[in-house]
Amino acid sequence: MINQERLIREFMELVQVDSETGHEEEIAVVLKKKFTDLGLHVVEDDSQAKTGHGAGNLIVTWKADEGVTAPKLFFTCHMDTVTPGKGIKPSLGEDGYIRSDGTTILGSDDKAGLSVLLETIRVVQEQHVPHGQIQFIITVGEESGLLGARSMDPSYMDADFGYALDSNGEIGAIAVAAPTQAKVTMKIFGKSAHAGVNPEDGISAIQVASKAVSRMKLGRLDKETTANIGKFSGGGATNIVCDFVQLDAEARSIVQEKVDQQIAHMRESLEVTARECNAQCEFRSEIVYPAFNFNEHDDVVQLAQRAISNIGLPSRIFHSGGGSDANIFNGMGIPTLNLALGYEDIHTTQEKIKAADMVKASEMVISIIKETTNS
Repeated sequence: MINQERLIREFMELVQVDSETGHEEEIAVVLKKKFTDLGLHVVEDDSQAKTGHGAGNLIVTWKADEGVTAPKLFFTCHMDTVTPGKGIKPSLGEDGYIRSDGTTILGSDDKAGLSVLLETIRVVQEQHVPHGQIQFIITVGEESGLLGARSMDPSYMDADFGYALDSNGEIGAIAVAAPTQAKVTMKIFGKSAHAGVNPEDGISAIQVASKAVSRMKLGRLDKETTANIGKFSGGGATNIVCDFVQLDAEARSIVQEKVDQQIAHMRESLEVTARECNAQCEFRSEIVYPAFNFNEHDDVVQLAQRAISNIGLPSRIFHSGGGSDANIFNGMGIPTLNLALGYEDIHTTQEKIKAADMVKASEMVISIIKETTNS
């Protein structure tokens, strides 16, 4: 039986601990104590030296009950929040929603997940629910481009499969696929000249960039693929022909080959245009995280669906358009899905979550543990 009062009280406590991404030092201390007090083994990795964030990732291991043989399971959440996330003042309204006072985010992304995991551990211990080994991977810097998970040594992972608690949507929704993301930087080098005296002697990097972008397929390319120019910077005084522009862009797809094709298309559009205009250019791309793509026939999906059905809720699979730490752990070779927690309007000061949904999420996680033990 989930203790809703305890669960909500802990959630309220956690969201009041400031932890904007990059400044996770205080929440890391709080979480280490909470997991340690529950009898679990906690290690903070050395990723802080790589990320420059306020703490390292926490790798929490819960040993299997004696005599229990089961696949090794893991759950993951992140401890950081977006801004504005300082001085959060949460309250539970008569409509059953928890909100901030409207001057900050609430932080249910992802402290709802953290609270659910802590309540799960307590209930499993209180009710003596048999379980195999379970790891809880609590990352920093998820909101800074999955930085903590990307910097984590895979050797810390000791799991056969797992679930991230870090998606919006109704409880029971399962993100079975999410795209890879490529970051793209394009630099155009033109030639400066006086814009009023001899503009014909210049080469406008702004014009070159504009022509190149006009050749690019952008936006929604198909149901699996998107591309976007996010930033266009350069230039200065209006009386000087601009000689430098930088474009920051991205491409995403659930299918790696489609991202590769889009990157090649963007590169070609830039290079052909630069040659035509007698300009120079540089093109750089980097895969930030890999894609993952499961279907209803995969074991990790079917186990989650059974667990959700066992608590009387319908399940629904969907493809996410964004990345999460689940992408990184799949890239490490560990099948990982992202489960919805029911939070709404995240990354805004209107963010909210139903107290009842946090109870359902806790029931879901406990049901997954039971299904894993029975599998």
